[in-house]
Amino acid sequence: MATAAIGGSHLVASTQAGAQYGWQLALLVLLVNILKYPFFRAAVTYTLSTGETLQHGYMQLGKPYLLLALGLNAIAAVVNAAALLMFAASLLSYFIPIAIPIPIMAGIILAIILFILLAGHYQALDTVSKIIMIVLVIATVTAAIVAWQNGPVAAPTYVSPSPWTMAAIGFLVVTMGWMPAPIEISGITSLWLKRQRQTKSVTARSALFDFNLGYITTMLLALVFLALGALVLHGSGEKLATGGIGFSKQLVDLYAHTIGEWARGLIAIIAFLCIFGSALTVYDGYSRAVAEGIMLLRGKSDTPGKVFLMTLCTVAAVSFIIVLFFKSALLAMLGFAMTLAFMTTPVFAWLNHKLVNTGHVSEQFKSGKWLTTISYLGLLYLFGFLFLFVIWKWFL
Repeated sequence: MATAAIGGSHLVASTQAGAQYGWQLALLVLLVNILKYPFFRAAVTYTLSTGETLQHGYMQLGKPYLLLALGLNAIAAVVNAAALLMFAASLLSYFIPIAIPIPIMAGIILAIILFILLAGHYQALDTVSKIIMIVLVIATVTAAIVAWQNGPVAAPTYVSPSPWTMAAIGFLVVTMGWMPAPIEISGITSLWLKRQRQTKSVTARSALFDFNLGYITTMLLALVFLALGALVLHGSGEKLATGGIGFSKQLVDLYAHTIGEWARGLIAIIAFLCIFGSALTVYDGYSRAVAEGIMLLRGKSDTPGKVFLMTLCTVAAVSFIIVLFFKSALLAMLGFAMTLAFMTTPVFAWLNHKLVNTGHVSEQFKSGKWLTTISYLGLLYLFGFLFLFVIWKWFL
């Protein structure tokens, strides 16, 4: 989950938050991670308790619940896959000395992703992606420490704009949309955990430890990326590029200007592989989740490889069409994906909350008082902010 999460939300949303508003959004980033925690954890507790995935649970609640989740999953699959595909294509363009249109680069990357998934080599890349993630964490923390020692680039007299205005609601929604990841990733997490339990011994303690470690890592790293934006970009007068190639260059420059020029090539490679790994994970995970939902609606518990293949190819085709529509407007594409994710988040949060508080979950896995309290506060916060966003977007 950490590998899937540390992508667009961190490299883009957290960095943008720090670049535009300095440290003002640090508490918001921390808060939204805490309030979403029970709904991501639901994937682990439900699968450990029942041995089934969240989507099986939705079906237990009733077919309308599964239909709702499947519909939102299908939309999120193509939109989030398109956003990460475009981001990966933009980062890859950093290494190409000649100008190649983003759609062509995206087509090349998509072909590689499909080859890896269809050839069954995902496990090897999954291992490599963990190494990439460790190096990225070390590089990012190092860059933040150096930036902290150098001090902020903003002049002492610089007055930061306030994010606590109605005009900034759209930006706040974008920042929170993928923080720490789209919440429907919880359904994919339960799929992975169910599969893992079929091949190795997984205890409740080890599964929850792994989940908590990954979640805390993503939360802290989001704050580190915000710190980089606040220290290196905030008040510098440099505006973030909206085009994919321009933004990718700025992202790499962020590290090179703090760690040193020697790190430029290494960071560029790591950033690309990080987003590529996220894209690969999303294409695989979402396709499996959608395929499983389709089979459950047909009254079958197993998902044949043929159904997964058809779903994967459909997600790939539609996501590529979306890339063709947005072309090189990377930040616009990412903003659209994150806004959509935020609008669907309260629904998945409610579904997961309802599921883990039913009789299908054994008592030892049900939420304690503190987790239940956070869950209710999270629902109130997410639905409340969604209502505020709808009013701002369509009625003001």
